[in-house]
Amino acid sequence: MAEGAEAAAAAAECFSEDDFYCPVCQEVFKTPVRTANCQHVFCRKCFLTAIRESGTHCPLCRGSVTKKERTYPKRALDVENSMKKASGGCRCCEKQVRFSWMRQHYKTCKKYQDEYGVSSIIPNLQISQDSTGNSSRSDAISDNGEIGHPTFKCPLCQEANFTRQRLLDHCNNRHLYQIVPVICPICVSLPWADTNQVTRNLVSHLNLRHRFDYGEFVVSFFFFDA
Repeated sequence: MAEGAEAAAAAAECFSEDDFYCPVCQEVFKTPVRTANCQHVFCRKCFLTAIRESGTHCPLCRGSVTKKERTYPKRALDVENSMKKASGGCRCCEKQVRFSWMRQHYKTCKKYQDEYGVSSIIPNLQISQDSTGNSSRSDAISDNGEIGHPTFKCPLCQEANFTRQRLLDHCNNRHLYQIVPVICPICVSLPWADTNQVTRNLVSHLNLRHRFDYGEFVVSFFFFDA
């Protein structure tokens, strides 16, 4: 029994904190799965959603994915088991939590909820009307005519046609001290989005979560990981 515990602890030490975060949603893994060909790990839901959106390739490196994997990806049990042994700091309150319990911790961590958003079903939380913005995945042309960059409406003032970076700049310049519960229009536009997710502080949320475009992140992640 002691040897088994030591082996599990040693396995957990083989992983760094970054190894427990999904490259798609950038949250701690929920039911991690691994691609057979390139060995990249994702949340099961993120992987299946990305496959539906982008076809037959790995969401991270565009490597091939088998037909079986597209429906029944293989669980990364080594990662799952290591998450039960390894602990890391909450990205907001810095409390040390086992990675397998990190998502549960987020539900009660006020600092996390203030910065990253909370479920809209929380009672007594009044959400601004028309707070979801006007972005959709069919918005292929931005206000500067570039193809492939969706545009968004600011949920705080309803001004529209912002690219991600322009929305970030606009909110920092115009709404820095405006704290109103809204739904982030960028989050809603992502294929794995929770459309009921609400953030109490949009500007803080944008600065923490949307400082880069997802597509650019995937390319740079793969380049530096190679």
